[in-house]
Amino acid sequence: MMKLSSPAFGNLDKIPEKFTCDGENISPPLEISDVPEGAQSLALVLEDPDAPRGTFVHWVVFNIDPMTTRVMQGEAPADTVESVTSTGKRGYFGPCPPSGTHRYFFKLYALNTALDLPTSITADALLKRVKQHILEETELVGLYTR
Repeated sequence: MMKLSSPAFGNLDKIPEKFTCDGENISPPLEISDVPEGAQSLALVLEDPDAPRGTFVHWVVFNIDPMTTRVMQGEAPADTVESVTSTGKRGYFGPCPPSGTHRYFFKLYALNTALDLPTSITADALLKRVKQHILEETELVGLYTR
């Protein structure tokens, strides 16, 4: 089973402020292991399903090399594509709930293909396009309270 973890926080633990809009607003370090054989690329989507107007997408990265084992804090993996988030911009936008505790799902997908998609593709459109290419998926959930 593929695994996604972070040395900065555990599953269902608080995401440190550094990685939120209240801090440096940089992406946390991530660790990837047990990617299935046959994976040609990985895709990562970070979303907050507790947002007041529906799911808010904070980060979309695709064409991650399946041999990647670490994503450094504040960086997307090399030679990847970062697509638009719910902010309308590309790149990471950290947790920033208006109030209360929100859950942030880092979802990692192992795909049997590399993707030739525009950088303007939304997370929903990306996931519809890759549905039939998913070999395995896993997630890491962080919490943040404001």
